Amino acid sequence: MVYQFTSESVSEGHPDKICDQISDAILDEIMRKDTEARVACECFVTTGFVLVGGEITTHAHIDIQDVVRDTIRLIGYEDADLRFDADSCGIANHVKRQSPDIARGLKSGGAGDQGMMFGYATRQTPEYMPLPIMLAHKLVKRLAELRKAKNSPMPYLRPDAKSQVTMSFEGRIPRFVQTVVISTQHADHITQKRIREDVIEHVIYPVIPEKIRASNMRIHVNPTGRFVIGGPYGDAGLTGRKIIVDTYGGWAPHGGGAFSGKDPSKVDRSGAYAARHIAKNVVAAGLADECTIQVSYAIGIAKPVSIHVDTHGTAKEGLTDRHIASFIAKNIDLTPNGIIERLKLRRPIYRETAAYGHFGRTGNGFTWEKLDLVDLFRQI
Repeated sequence: MVYQFTSESVSEGHPDKICDQISDAILDEIMRKDTEARVACECFVTTGFVLVGGEITTHAHIDIQDVVRDTIRLIGYEDADLRFDADSCGIANHVKRQSPDIARGLKSGGAGDQGMMFGYATRQTPEYMPLPIMLAHKLVKRLAELRKAKNSPMPYLRPDAKSQVTMSFEGRIPRFVQTVVISTQHADHITQKRIREDVIEHVIYPVIPEKIRASNMRIHVNPTGRFVIGGPYGDAGLTGRKIIVDTYGGWAPHGGGAFSGKDPSKVDRSGAYAARHIAKNVVAAGLADECTIQVSYAIGIAKPVSIHVDTHGTAKEGLTDRHIASFIAKNIDLTPNGIIERLKLRRPIYRETAAYGHFGRTGNGFTWEKLDLVDLFRQI
């Protein structure tokens, strides 16, 4: 069966991603001083304004205004002409303490909320991620690199951008990129012709290998013909509104909650990281070519309510999904405290996760990407 599948990504300057990064930057600053803090930090941005809210219980003192401004500056909003910049934007802080009813369950090591979380891995890419979302991330990351580079061939780029990649598949195997969509904010004086030529030459062709470009690959660059008004001036942003960008680009399921701004006692985050960690190691160990893991929790209860495994018919001969799920339940601690300890989650590692996806990444902070359970799974 041949069909097409599309994934999208957004840049660090997209309004929703600004909010994710602010929420996680606040979390990181608290984690530096109080590793046991309870943090659920939300953010909203619009023209010239940032609203920070949520529930935070900590003995640490941080200057939220400084964290917000530093984060916006790092993203690249430093020019007042963009109608949103680090120095002039207004900031309102409406943070309160966590509900004591929720805190009761956490004291005994229970989950910070109910819900289901998914993890996924596939052999489509070296990162064990679906190919469409990895290409979409690389496109917007390339735009950010060019925007920040000295002597850039595209000095007119501005922080807000989106990408979209449509691939043809044969069964579960990716074949060719059929369509690429790039929308990138730009300075007012640059022509659409110049932008299109530069995006193709300096962004699309370096990212998408020629061997996987369809012979008739379609390219859309700034389809409306103009993208000068962008960022929070062009569109409001919210924490947690890009959860499919954060995970698998729609190729695999997503649970009920977002990640950014939440400390690891919230299983929306830690449970999803643990499920990805397990799924990736299952595939790397050769147990299957593809694996989806679902875990679910009840608030205040430490052990998962359920563990479900789906290898999509790719498990090695003689091995069932039920057998893998039973092995996981017996050999891997999936309590919140067990996940936090195994993945070293009580560290200031989160702002970096808040743009370009939480999975398929490298670096000391991305412990859920390690292949340290391969030998264990090879014992099955």
